[in-house]
Amino acid sequence: MERDTNFLEISELKKSFGSGETRQEVLRGVNFSVRKGEFCVLLGPSGSGKSTLLNIIGGIDVQDSGTITINGERLREMDEKSLTAYRRLHLGYVFQTYNLIPNLNAKENIEVGAYLSKSAVNLDELISVLGLTEHQYKYPNQLSGGQQQRVSIGRAIVKNPDLLLCDEPTGALDYKTSKEILQLIENCNKKYGNTVIMVTHNEAIRSMADHVIKLRDGLVRSDERNEHKITASELEW
Repeated sequence: MERDTNFLEISELKKSFGSGETRQEVLRGVNFSVRKGEFCVLLGPSGSGKSTLLNIIGGIDVQDSGTITINGERLREMDEKSLTAYRRLHLGYVFQTYNLIPNLNAKENIEVGAYLSKSAVNLDELISVLGLTEHQYKYPNQLSGGQQQRVSIGRAIVKNPDLLLCDEPTGALDYKTSKEILQLIENCNKKYGNTVIMVTHNEAIRSMADHVIKLRDGLVRSDERNEHKITASELEW
């Protein structure tokens, strides 16, 4: 894995909402880069611009100005067809809400992601990594919150995406389940080599990341690589 290669580069990114007196600058000139295969955490209080930034990287929203380059390609130069293909083939997204299809079982929900990929990972192997082997034929309403989040991570990971975007993936979970989900994302990062960008307001999670970027008021306030990271299982908060 070429961890010294910049995979994602963000330059002078700006985004605002509203107009006139109600106009609010959410991103005010954000600059940073992420190496291939890194586990990167975006930290910051509510309203710092974290989720807006993640949505722009994911092609869900569009910046007002500035550039995002992923693996040598500029997002803004892609037409709608290219952007759709980019999201489909290269991105995995894990949300705080699970967004599972209620009439599909766990295995089928994960398999939905595999259909979007040209290089899907082995489904049964992934289900085992997710700890869902004995739950794979259960429907979402038969699963706990933590199990549903495992399914949603599986749906994102099965595509074997270059970039895994996680928006507060433990926000709705208890402490024990949160740690299990963080361990799972950590294991997937190591096993499959995806570049991970995780948005969180939980300061403790920074300790397990390769790279920590702190946002406040729409600007990068610190950008550090973690020389002494610990495992997710060692985290406490």
